[in-house]
Amino acid sequence: MRTTYDETDDILVVHLSEKAVAKEVSQDWNTHVSYAEDGSIVEIVILDASKQGAWPLLRSHAA
Repeated sequence: MRTTYDETDDILVVHLSEKAVAKEVSQDWNTHVSYAEDGSIVEIVILDASKQGAWPLLRSHAA
């Protein structure tokens, strides 16, 4: 998994797979999910990420 964030446009992309995108579905006006042919999620795009509280990502550290 890797993430990219475009600060200018406030767009967060969470890349989950390197598979080709076969289908894209809007879950809401600001959340879009891309699927591979096998139904697995390839990436999730969040518009207005910082305004929605999705960026910055908070990491928890196990003790």
